[in-house]
Amino acid sequence: MDRLAERGRGLRVERLRDRFDTGTAGYLALGAGAGLAVFLIAVFVFPYHSVNHDEGVYLMQASMLLEGQLTLSAGELADVFRPWFFIENGGDLYSKYNPVPAAMFAVSMALFGEPRVTLAAVAGGNAVLVAVLGSMVADRRVGLLAGGLFAISPMTLFTSSVFLPYAPTTLLNLSFAVAYLHGVRTGSLRAAAAAGIAIGLAAFSRPYTAILFAAPFILHAVWTVGRGLWTDDRSLGQQARLLGSRAGVRSLPNAVQRNILTGIGGTAFVGITLAYNTVLTGDPLVFPYQAFAPLDGPGFGFREILGHEVVYTLDLALESNRYALQFLGTRWFAGGVIGTLAAALGLLVAAQWWRGRDREWGSTAGLPLAGLFVSVPIGNIPFWGTHNMLAELDDPANGLVSHFGPFYYFDLLVPLSIFAALGLVVGWRWLRGGGTFDRLIAATSPTAARRIAVAVALVAALAVGGVTAGAVAEPLDRNMAYTEKYETVYEPIESTDFENALVFIPDPYGPWQNHPFQSLRNDPGFDGEVVYARDRDPAGNFEVLAAYPNRSVYRFAYRGVWTPEPDQFVSPKLESLSTPTGESLTGETRVGVADRVGRATVTIEADGETVTRDIDAPDETISANWTLENGSARLVSVNGTAVTTGNTSITIDATENVGLRITLVDTGGNTYTYQQWTAVQSTPAGLQAVTPAERRVCRLTTDCDPEDAYLPDDPTAHPEWATFETDVSVAG
Repeated sequence: MDRLAERGRGLRVERLRDRFDTGTAGYLALGAGAGLAVFLIAVFVFPYHSVNHDEGVYLMQASMLLEGQLTLSAGELADVFRPWFFIENGGDLYSKYNPVPAAMFAVSMALFGEPRVTLAAVAGGNAVLVAVLGSMVADRRVGLLAGGLFAISPMTLFTSSVFLPYAPTTLLNLSFAVAYLHGVRTGSLRAAAAAGIAIGLAAFSRPYTAILFAAPFILHAVWTVGRGLWTDDRSLGQQARLLGSRAGVRSLPNAVQRNILTGIGGTAFVGITLAYNTVLTGDPLVFPYQAFAPLDGPGFGFREILGHEVVYTLDLALESNRYALQFLGTRWFAGGVIGTLAAALGLLVAAQWWRGRDREWGSTAGLPLAGLFVSVPIGNIPFWGTHNMLAELDDPANGLVSHFGPFYYFDLLVPLSIFAALGLVVGWRWLRGGGTFDRLIAATSPTAARRIAVAVALVAALAVGGVTAGAVAEPLDRNMAYTEKYETVYEPIESTDFENALVFIPDPYGPWQNHPFQSLRNDPGFDGEVVYARDRDPAGNFEVLAAYPNRSVYRFAYRGVWTPEPDQFVSPKLESLSTPTGESLTGETRVGVADRVGRATVTIEADGETVTRDIDAPDETISANWTLENGSARLVSVNGTAVTTGNTSITIDATENVGLRITLVDTGGNTYTYQQWTAVQSTPAGLQAVTPAERRVCRLTTDCDPEDAYLPDDPTAHPEWATFETDVSVAG
């Protein structure tokens, strides 16, 4: 009995060893290497996400799915919490994007608490599936090389390392291709059904992208179905029609059965997509992206999204896509021009094989993949997104293309990698077997010939690797520059331990959250340990304060102008806020004065009304005392001298921004202005103010802009003598 058990274990080990051959190990190593590379880039190059702010959209969607939500219920505060690229509908907010990529990110968020695990898994899966397809077209050596070329392509590395839908959708497309071709080769109905599910999910993720990828396979399916029906035994067909549906289906040719199953799977997800549209937009034929921007779909003519508009003509489309393909072939594919030329050689070799019918199965697998060279570029012509990612059409170092490559062509990396691998392997085999080495062996020793072979292979590898490394270095530098900028601006946030906090954040790009500050995302219920609210006018901010009455309140701001340029930094600050409330509030503002200042003015203002007092020969400090009461604000004293003559007060509304401005004028007529705005609101408990006020300092103007924020904790941001302090308290 022991001998039988031991023999059984030996047989199982032998079977496992047979399955786990060197090729399988190669696939596993390829997938692990590709996944690790992408994970490291995601962690160290994009810790705060990228210049493409769509990442925050998908991550917010992922959080929503984990909570079982398709929409965010923000109610009357929808304008405060509306994330970038979300649609507002009666207090509910939903993304313009379909939820499949977000669901993939949500898996690793739920399992590991880290969505970047999904990025690694997708990258590894894509590399392995490309390798499998390459093996189907030629052999395992070509396949593994194809997967490697795909994995090291700059566009793969950077586009796969961010939370965007292109790499995840390609994983679904590749799964479809592998399952479909496996079904064609083996007749497997299970593989055909899996292919339908995969392409259905891809279509739910990015319908247009899935259609372009599937188009060559659909043509192949139509051809095989037609051929199967034509050659089918007519007597079996007659019998099937007489016996009924089950016998009829069973008697159908395998190609017909397979493609029916694939079609059922794909159609099922079309139905799910239409149902999803109905739930969110109220119309099964209106996608959320159409509800967000009706003129943002494929087609020519006037195109528009959020004020960005262009008349998208055929000439402009052809020019934009020509540059996109040029950048892909020269900068964003492994080896650049060398890799692209190798792909052209591989395609020519494959065409010769197919023409001679020497590799019937290779042509079955290769022709649909080669068809992507037609369907993807032609399909992208009427899509104006390609034009938008090129800030300047002929400048590859500008716009989104400079950071990720022409990502709408991400699927084109698949045939490029496969046929480039075929071209390189065939070229190497020709070099070894075409007589070149025979002559070397005749002229030298076999050892020398082998050394020359190794040298040639090494030179080729260095050439491809060197070009690829150079292509990777440029976007790496550009993306790292943005990371440094975000690292600087988030420093006050990261150094603060928030507990039951409410943080007002700026909105430099308009009424959105997470644009540009993607890392400052709310929980789907807007009830997390920290809640981020858009900093609005006094009425809007007091509305938020009323909705979150028992939280520690902060204001996040910065000095400078926020732009997409990585070398234009801002200086951030995070201030803890309080809301003193009483029948009357008193305030004291103290500012520093430079030596050369000859005079100054102190002004209290609200809604166009002002009270101003002049100061001759001010000392080193100017102190202004003022009071706030229901219906009025009054300038009480300046430098200890009571303001009693003339008008001393201004009228304020129930909710108002009360300003205080102190302008210094030096002997040369130059000015330096301190300006603050205190948000005030009348409540049943009395007058409520937000303090400290929003403080700004500026030169050569008496009206400071928001980017002139005063930084109390950064002595290098202002002249040494410039100090700005304000205290507000309830009047005794």
